[in-house]
Amino acid sequence: MIQRIASRRRVTLNDVARAARVSRATVSLVLRESPLVHPETRATVLEHMRRMGYVYNRVAANLRRQHSSNVALVINDLANPFFAEFAAGVDEALGAAGYVTLLGSTSESAERQQAVLTSLMEHDPAAIILSPAEGSDALVVQRTVGAHTPLLVFNRELSSRDPVTPTWDFLGLDNRRGAFLATEHLLSLGHRRIAFFGGHGESSSCRERRVGHREALAAAGITPEPHWIIESAPTRLQACAQTDALFVRDPAPTAAVAYNDAVALGLLLGLVQRGLRPGHDFSVTGFDDIPEASASMPPLTTLASDPRGRGRQAAALALAGAQHPPARTVRTIAPVTLVVRQSTGRHRPLRHTTRNGGR
Repeated sequence: MIQRIASRRRVTLNDVARAARVSRATVSLVLRESPLVHPETRATVLEHMRRMGYVYNRVAANLRRQHSSNVALVINDLANPFFAEFAAGVDEALGAAGYVTLLGSTSESAERQQAVLTSLMEHDPAAIILSPAEGSDALVVQRTVGAHTPLLVFNRELSSRDPVTPTWDFLGLDNRRGAFLATEHLLSLGHRRIAFFGGHGESSSCRERRVGHREALAAAGITPEPHWIIESAPTRLQACAQTDALFVRDPAPTAAVAYNDAVALGLLLGLVQRGLRPGHDFSVTGFDDIPEASASMPPLTTLASDPRGRGRQAAALALAGAQHPPARTVRTIAPVTLVVRQSTGRHRPLRHTTRNGGR
């Protein structure tokens, strides 16, 4: 007969041991999946745990083992397929190494980020992987995480108005080189008025990509016009809504390097709404090569960054920092590769179009 435990009290290992008529040590071995426990005994203990509602206290177990079995992952925009793929890669690698992923999302809010980090720190993570929200302050993040939990920052640099010595590792993409390659590709197709579309200048990744775009134009002897830089939130809907900004002045750009694939896909839709054929009337490049990029209409020319692979790489770097803290911070920049598809084509004179598609 199963012993009933008062609902107000947490079920303990001792409660399970008494109900299953085994020792507390045996229950502990079952939790650790030890091969020393007979299969029938293991099944009996697990059945009692299920019926009694036993919840494994991972934090307490971490304290007993003197190390944590979870890693915190904090993402700035889970709605972006790039970060969803990145998170999947992190979870795959951590799971293979025997760790559990604690996931938090900040939706680009620095205030929400601090609350999420504070809450996750209560679980004593072995390490934290953070893709910072826009406007993150390095000093605030550093104080929240503390000096004893390894921190790996992904994608965006952390900066602060106050002096701060970096104590975190960094994994980023070769943003500058990638935007240079995209712009160079468009130049090779005969385009000379090439916009940089989307993102916010306060973001380090956006700034770096703008620099690559500008450097490629300069190498071709072209000085970009101020109205070739179009800001928008790095989302599909906002990018679509900003498409008209490309055509407010004559002569308008004939091509655009988009901040990321989400922006590029939104721009493709905005161009169609104007009666333009992407890849024929106007060329667009993206950045990331999310799975949808190859299936868009038309398929998107972009910079492949292997987001799932970057997630696995981030997990490996975070675990390395947790298990063998380096003497100095480690900075890793992952390469990107240009993948040419049908969203880019040779320059053709662009005729004026209205938003409703009239010519």
